[in-house]
Amino acid sequence: MKKHGGLIFRCTSCGHEEAKWLGRCPECGEWNTLAETAPSPGSRAPADPGAPRSLPLSAVDPGEGKRISSGIDELDRVLGGGIMKRSAILLGGEPGIGKSTLLLQTAAAAESSGRVLYISGEESAGQVRMRADRLGLSAKLDRIELCCTGKVGDILAILDSVKPLLVMADSAQTLHTDEAGPVPGTVNQMKFSAYELISWIKEHGAALFLAAHVTKDGLISGPKTLEHMVDTVLYFEQGDGGGECRFLRAVKNRFGSVDETGIFTMGEQGLRAVEDPSLLFLVRREGESPAGIATAAVLEGSRSLLVEIQALTVPVKGSISRVFSGSIESARVSRVAASLEKHLSLRLSNQDLYVNVAGGIRIAEVGIELALAAALYSARTGIPLPAKTAIAGELSLAGEVLPVHRLPGRIKTAQDLGFTRFVGPRPSLKEKPRSFQGAGNLREAVKILFTGAAGKSSL
Repeated sequence: MKKHGGLIFRCTSCGHEEAKWLGRCPECGEWNTLAETAPSPGSRAPADPGAPRSLPLSAVDPGEGKRISSGIDELDRVLGGGIMKRSAILLGGEPGIGKSTLLLQTAAAAESSGRVLYISGEESAGQVRMRADRLGLSAKLDRIELCCTGKVGDILAILDSVKPLLVMADSAQTLHTDEAGPVPGTVNQMKFSAYELISWIKEHGAALFLAAHVTKDGLISGPKTLEHMVDTVLYFEQGDGGGECRFLRAVKNRFGSVDETGIFTMGEQGLRAVEDPSLLFLVRREGESPAGIATAAVLEGSRSLLVEIQALTVPVKGSISRVFSGSIESARVSRVAASLEKHLSLRLSNQDLYVNVAGGIRIAEVGIELALAAALYSARTGIPLPAKTAIAGELSLAGEVLPVHRLPGRIKTAQDLGFTRFVGPRPSLKEKPRSFQGAGNLREAVKILFTGAAGKSSL
């Protein structure tokens, strides 16, 4: 059927116009809604008065970009300075790592006069109150509204009633709605439920924390779409060596850097921010350090840390040498070992290499490479490094010691902790400290560190 006498076919549901009749409207998908009618002037339906409209960017209120302090310095550091309004934050971590504790402490400590809604789909109201009392939060509970359900419809009704400024949902896997199926925890349930909560906080100027479990591979359980829907994705992890240390990292952050790391310790009173992280990653010893130990000055986001690298070399038990390293990438360890073998003739290809960082923190910064080389050299030769010596520098495949970012800040951190010697790249410093010694290549660095022992080993 075609149009006659200049007539067109307009959808009675959405107003879409077609030159010929169709059984289904291509715009709204409704069936049998195209009716023959005269074309309107301009060929477009009048705009809906209630439809969204654009506005000049200059007319946007700058206050929309202000942040809310969480009251926890380490969390604010990772988020980029605080909680952004209308932002959704996904917090992933293993069971028992402290996700619920972090959410509850944030709910009590957030520096805002607005209400906070804590949604618990895993615990009863009594269990949440017991945790709050154990954490010493009893004096701050008046501002927190508690909702123990996973039904999205009920949650939305409570949100409309309470109108909170901060929403804590624990956890994404417990949210469900009849519109997405009868079984909670499915892909559709998580996507649909998360979308409903995110839409509400975007419309009402609130912020959302959404806790989520992780798989055995350490990735957030559920659809990857969930990470794309939120503004920030945080991972709460335990150190490789276990213990009380916890690390909070961002793998996605629309409003800040992903290089920052929040460091906490878990105790009876909950999570405590670590004021001086370097004390966690340095082992206090009396006398000379054993062979295979080196202290590296590294960057974690905006701050400098001193960490202890521990290396061990043993003869291979098979035909192929292996690298065992959880805190530093195995590929980086292999590359540094190859540089030592090439440029110093120190044979490591017949050794199994074991590398660890005290405290279990994972280091991905390139400035650790010179210290790693020193630890491997010390472990292989049995010669310990001098005490109170900090090291920083990147290594090229040609054996050069390359400059690193914020070297003066690293040197100052080492001096503040009582280190009297610092070995690093040779770039010109405006004010060269007495403790600093520069090296242009790996051979020079080893000579400086081991007082001429480089190249004299019989290995």
